Amino acid sequence: MTEKTRREFLKTGALVGLGAAAGDLIPEKAWASGRSERESRARSGAGRPTVVASQNGLAAVERAMDLLLAGEDTLEAVVSGVNIVEADPEDMSVGYGGLPNAEGVVQLDSSAMHGPTRGAGAVGALEGFKHPSRVALAVMRYTDHVFLVGAGARQFALEMGFKEENLLTEKARARWIKWRATLSEQDDYLTPEQSHEGVWDLGLEDSWDGARRYGTINCCAVNGAGDISGVTTTSGLSFKVPGRVGDSPIIGAGLYVDDDVGAAGSTGRGEAVIKSCGSMLVVELMRGGMSPKDASLEALRRIVHFTVEKRLLNDDGRPNFNVNFYAVNKSGDHGGAAIWSGRQYSVADADGVRHEDSAYLFERRG
Repeated sequence: MTEKTRREFLKTGALVGLGAAAGDLIPEKAWASGRSERESRARSGAGRPTVVASQNGLAAVERAMDLLLAGEDTLEAVVSGVNIVEADPEDMSVGYGGLPNAEGVVQLDSSAMHGPTRGAGAVGALEGFKHPSRVALAVMRYTDHVFLVGAGARQFALEMGFKEENLLTEKARARWIKWRATLSEQDDYLTPEQSHEGVWDLGLEDSWDGARRYGTINCCAVNGAGDISGVTTTSGLSFKVPGRVGDSPIIGAGLYVDDDVGAAGSTGRGEAVIKSCGSMLVVELMRGGMSPKDASLEALRRIVHFTVEKRLLNDDGRPNFNVNFYAVNKSGDHGGAAIWSGRQYSVADADGVRHEDSAYLFERRG
């Protein structure tokens, strides 16, 4: 990028950081238009436009599909889709409202890949920016690097005009306080029972058990011309060690795109996906002729085989965690799979916008 081009970009950085990051690329009425019109347009195309995402991505695949059918680039479409989830304080696994690390700080990770140009960008342990997927996209477009982390990622986001803000909602803060107070009987934080108050006056729903959670959104798309892109974005493992980075921002782990073959992404225990290079493995298996579903299942079998630590196994010797893969190939075939049953994934194609059941390796009991 020339200095002149960089200056011009910085002048419009606020628009990138605020308008586009908020998903205001097309009017709300346009992306929420009638399903019958969208389905008709998808069927009339020469190819098979398809968008897949994790279970929490139903609104994301709908927005991405509408953008694809309007002629938008595949990467812009999927990033705009996940921006909806990043901005949703009720989704406590992504962006604004995401659960914080052990010190009560929200740290976000994201990666993006553009099939036609082989471009990739990622950020890790990013604090203070609601849409890490947009910052990852800027890394891809405006630097010669792929992955920026921590303070450097924050400085880059500021230079690009993104708006810094507090991402810790009261609901997320309350969950962190409860987790901290129940973590150990040897610290100085008290539960209501210990302080004789008897109730949690923190706005917590009674159903939350205080357990740690993984959570993420992945979204991948192919358009009618066969161009493919993908994005993964997350707040990571709740109450993690500060600086922990999972699979989501790691190219080949939480996301991989090859415009000749297809794309795949993951959610769940990131450490297991990193050690198996999971998403790249799914794409390589599709390259060898496997369907997206079968490729995802085979990658999960590799994870199961690779998991030998006793602390990560249940009484049956199987993983006590879950990993989910989502995949689409160049032809528009799609699939989702998980280690354990009971999961779904989101899809938008000529048949509409919906959830489909994920394939799985093991039936969950109870």
